[in-house]
Amino acid sequence: MKQNLKKMAGYYKPYIGIFLSDMFFAFLASVIALIIPLLVRYITQNLQSFDPETASVKLATIGAVMVALVLIQFGAKYYIAYVGHMMGARMEYNMRAEIFAHYQKLSFSFYDEQKVGQLMTRITNDLFEISELLHHGPENIALSLIKLIGAFVILFHINHYLTIAAFALVPIMLVYALYMNGKMKQAFRKNREKVALINTQIEDNLSGIRVVKSFANEAIEEEKFKVGNDAFIEAKRSSYFYMGMFHSGMNAFTLLVQVAVVICGGILMTKGKVDVPDFIAFLLYINVFTEPIQTLIDFTEQFQNGYTGFERFLEILAVEPDIQDKEDAQVLSDVKGHIEFQDVSFKYKDTAHRVLRHIDLDVPAGAYMALVGSSGGGKTTLCSLIPRFYEVTKGRILIDGKDIRDVTMKSLRDNIGIVQQDVYLFAGTVMENISYGRPGATKEEIIEAAKAANAHDFIMELPKGYDTDIGQRGIKLSGGQKQRLSIARVFLKNPPILIFDEATSALDNESESIVQESLEKLARSRTTLVIAHRLSTIRNAQKILVLGENGIEETGTHDELMAKGGIYAGLYQWAK
Repeated sequence: MKQNLKKMAGYYKPYIGIFLSDMFFAFLASVIALIIPLLVRYITQNLQSFDPETASVKLATIGAVMVALVLIQFGAKYYIAYVGHMMGARMEYNMRAEIFAHYQKLSFSFYDEQKVGQLMTRITNDLFEISELLHHGPENIALSLIKLIGAFVILFHINHYLTIAAFALVPIMLVYALYMNGKMKQAFRKNREKVALINTQIEDNLSGIRVVKSFANEAIEEEKFKVGNDAFIEAKRSSYFYMGMFHSGMNAFTLLVQVAVVICGGILMTKGKVDVPDFIAFLLYINVFTEPIQTLIDFTEQFQNGYTGFERFLEILAVEPDIQDKEDAQVLSDVKGHIEFQDVSFKYKDTAHRVLRHIDLDVPAGAYMALVGSSGGGKTTLCSLIPRFYEVTKGRILIDGKDIRDVTMKSLRDNIGIVQQDVYLFAGTVMENISYGRPGATKEEIIEAAKAANAHDFIMELPKGYDTDIGQRGIKLSGGQKQRLSIARVFLKNPPILIFDEATSALDNESESIVQESLEKLARSRTTLVIAHRLSTIRNAQKILVLGENGIEETGTHDELMAKGGIYAGLYQWAK
């Protein structure tokens, strides 16, 4: 915990000036809160002893001082509320940028095991709780301790009997508050878990809303959501029960302190041990000293929420990317596209089963090779190893004679273009999505890439041409149009190595022929690996590799493999 708190304190470093100013104004506001009741006491104690004219002058002077103090307190509280909150917001900004950048570094294997909704909760709700703690925590402690100690000293100086009466209930109040606070912590922790689960469920539902509607399963989804929502409301019920008991209890204790002071003060006044001005000042100070007790107790809840969020934040940052650049990694440049697999094996973390076994493969620069095989045979996995989306378990992969683990991932991936079956387009315009292939490209270059991908004509028919907003994941476009935009993106990138992962398998015949023409145009003079579902699309491949449980089971051209009458021939006949 000590180490974590030290890391948390490190986030104040860029804002140390604002932090110290915030603490100064918190101190100032606390002192003013202590001074005003003393001025009231002075008025009630001394004003009647002056003649009317002197009393008027004194009252006007004290009134002016009190107004000045109120204005100063207004400025101090404004600074705390605005500048202090902005300091917290900037710290939250820095932490969000840090965790988002870390998300970008983590490999596919991390995301294979995570739920997007829960990752989003860590970058939104958790960080908000942390920023509230970082801003209000030190300020609340300083403010409360100054008020509490100051009020106690002043009260004891005014009348120690009344002070004992006022503080007699404080230990009971503290025990009650800490007990209820502990219950609230447990309830709020459950709330956070339920919110994360609901976020995950909502994200999952909205991402797959078209599947939901296609199966007319809206009622089932609503029922699934109701289960999570009901669990959330039950968690809320528990937390609000304890919250209600906490706040109403604290309010009751505050009133009981006032009752104790009133009763004790009345008895002492009858015995001449306390006068009216002191009694009035004492009553004014009751709230001054009970408020910081409640603030300190509230801080324990705030600390728990913020610290729990910070632990979750550090938990993510502690996840080391399993695929990283070596310290002496070289930039891969002037790539010809010669790819070699040397005794490559691979298995996922969560399974002992090897997806790929002892793969030896030589893909000459500029070659056009196809990968076929039954579903789950490792075709996509094999291609995912080339850009290091996953790390080989055994063996090595070379590009132009260089081990891909010895070059920077950015330079490696800059030289590889991937066209997938499941096209992902970002919310935004056609222009923005194509330019993703090479940020900074000119409009002319983007249009040229679209023309090469057979996309220019349909783009010009859109309402705003290249400036048309295509919606979330390109929902306003057809499958063939989305695929052509993804191909245009790769044309713009202009890499020497291409991977087509079943790029046409989800398209109708007309769209497939257009997209296939674009792909063939893109593949010219580039090293190309094609994962094929429709075997008719790869008949012209220079070499076809058939992947099975034992690795590469067959290799050859379409005619050679058909003549063998083996696995490929069987797949081809079945596909027909």
